[in-house]
Amino acid sequence: MASNKKIQELKKRREEVLKGGGEKAIQKQTAMGKMTARERIIQLLDRNSFNEYDLFVEHEARDFGMDRKKLHGDGVITGTGTVNGKPVCIFAQDFTVAGGSLGFMHARKITKIMDHALKMRTPLIGINDSGGARIQEGVNSLAGYGEIFFRNTLNSGVIPQISVVLGPCAGGAVYSPALTDFVFVVENISKMFITGPEVIKTVLGEDISMEELGGARVQSEITGNAHFYASTEEECFKQIKRLLSYIPWSNSEPLVHREVHEPLKKYNISKIVPADKKQPYDVRDIIRAVTDGSDFFEIQESWAANIVIGFGTLNGKTMGFVANQPLVLAGVLDVDSSDKAARFIRYCDAFNIPIITFVDLPGYLPGVAQEHAGVIRHGAKVLYAYSEATVPKITVILRKAYGGGYIAMNSRHLRADFVFAWPDAEIAVMGPEGAANIIFRKEIEEAKDPEKVRKQKVQEYIDKFANPYVAAAKGYIDAVIEPRETRSVLLHAVEVSGNKTVGMPRKKHGIPPF
Repeated sequence: MASNKKIQELKKRREEVLKGGGEKAIQKQTAMGKMTARERIIQLLDRNSFNEYDLFVEHEARDFGMDRKKLHGDGVITGTGTVNGKPVCIFAQDFTVAGGSLGFMHARKITKIMDHALKMRTPLIGINDSGGARIQEGVNSLAGYGEIFFRNTLNSGVIPQISVVLGPCAGGAVYSPALTDFVFVVENISKMFITGPEVIKTVLGEDISMEELGGARVQSEITGNAHFYASTEEECFKQIKRLLSYIPWSNSEPLVHREVHEPLKKYNISKIVPADKKQPYDVRDIIRAVTDGSDFFEIQESWAANIVIGFGTLNGKTMGFVANQPLVLAGVLDVDSSDKAARFIRYCDAFNIPIITFVDLPGYLPGVAQEHAGVIRHGAKVLYAYSEATVPKITVILRKAYGGGYIAMNSRHLRADFVFAWPDAEIAVMGPEGAANIIFRKEIEEAKDPEKVRKQKVQEYIDKFANPYVAAAKGYIDAVIEPRETRSVLLHAVEVSGNKTVGMPRKKHGIPPF
């Protein structure tokens, strides 16, 4: 049994370490509107659930006066706890200790908890708040980052990896969040960039603030690097808890089961889509009209908004939703929306989450800018992701499904398990107006009343091709359904495909169009 003296020594050592970088550093952190690393962990995890490890780890650097510096915990706090009653592994960089800079032992603390997360099959949550690599440790700092990146890649698709950027995250440090599944940012606090404003001014002569360069809004609206945006740290932690309520704890765990409620009556699915096919509508209302309790947790809401992705439940089980958004660019696929959809599809497939796709798009976005930006390569990512996915895949064509867009959005040809279409769905190589102008060009030009003939030919094309029955006659669509039947049809399709097994060619891995 430990002596009272030893216990007192332990308490003293703990108290010393728990001070972090000292009172002044903590006050500075608070003055910036930021919580301390320890406060963040306590706020995020279930009450009294945090168990800290490696509390007494210290750096081993000896150059540039580092041998005289005592960095408590080496600027990062690691441990385990619970969220929603289930275990998670977590680390939080402590900006009050040497600016949260990453040295060799700092990195070893992080990689140790990462290894633990993989071994125990628990989610890994990383809170980033760091000035970057510790310059005094030279290549050891770079080696530390490399070890972290390697483990991010190793853990990918096995356990959920969540990055929370709550301060600066610069240089090589940004690649760890980029390798994880979900990135959370907070207004006026989060900063992500490869090169800082000072370097840009020196090299390019451009003046730009840190916020304009890589602030929270930039990352969530322009670059797409962030998946969730919050106004405060407290709001951010609520978002993380909500996300974790949907996703499995590992790729070997069954789907999360939540309480089942009927969709809210205000979402009348039969009245959401306008009769005029040129009128837009919010496809998120369609999703809410079929999910339990009309609950839908959208991901990357502010970036590439012409595609909608996120989680909801059917009969209590998590589903991944992918839907064209007619409110933005008529729901077309372009470079960014293709990346957004493809990545989410692969996440759902990795964690055995069924994918439900709602289709309403005129195709891929045309134009020189898109062609030069690589829309062919990026667009192919959606084709690859759907084709590769082996989870249950169910598609509902709501309105337009033209050309390559029809194929890409989880068509039968990419091995969708079930494809349904509403009666007003138009499935064709291109829109009726464009098709009629090409097919009947000569006839229209030679007519006494070209406009009258053009309208007749457009209607002729609609009657012939722009309806779901031609595709249904060929078996490309399993059923034409009424809008009000959508939820019940989806519930049955998910239940039927619950034990789906798919044989794939034996190979090390495919070569996606990265």
